[in-house]
Amino acid sequence: MININSNNILKGWDRNTIAEKIANDLPHGAYVNLGIGMPELVSQYIKDDREIIYHSENGLLGMGPSPNENEIDYDLINAGKKPVTILPGGSFCHHADSFSMIRGGHIDYCVLGAMEISVKGDLANWSTGKGIPAVGGAMDLVAGAKNVFVMTQHLTKEGKSKLVKECSLPLTGANVVSRVYSDYAVMQITDIGFKVLQLNTNITLDYLKSVTEGNVYQ
Repeated sequence: MININSNNILKGWDRNTIAEKIANDLPHGAYVNLGIGMPELVSQYIKDDREIIYHSENGLLGMGPSPNENEIDYDLINAGKKPVTILPGGSFCHHADSFSMIRGGHIDYCVLGAMEISVKGDLANWSTGKGIPAVGGAMDLVAGAKNVFVMTQHLTKEGKSKLVKECSLPLTGANVVSRVYSDYAVMQITDIGFKVLQLNTNITLDYLKSVTEGNVYQ
């Protein structure tokens, strides 16, 4: 696994910039599931002329923004147990029905975090092999969603690449990732490697290749 000296790590896009890039790539009318953590930021950057219908595994369809302090209702939460609102036309359903939407192929996009992404599109994002594992709905989402976008830092805090030839951690799903949005680049998963769709202006292609396992090309 590639391991970069911390002194040589370049500064990439911040998480808000990455979230905005993902938001710009979600089409009007899409049904979208946002994972816990960084992916939740994506909803803040959807343009006003675009409607996105947000789905949550715990049985919400049509989630709105986070509530104001005086509007919080702890009976209305998302899959990450955070208070949310529901938009006009939104609906509640049984947990099993919510997963039927996922398993039935009715979710257009899901955006998830990652610990490792392989050049083949394998995703590991639920267990480091330590502590109590908690996969949540991720395995269903990567199997059922039409497109799986990953939002992540390119390198770990230790300077190791998250984009690898083969995942060493337990897989969430094999051959499931469509596109990776990291702080260094936006990359499509293809049959021949990581295709760079957009490169951070602070990063050269040679540097990106040096911090990424597997074939990287434009």
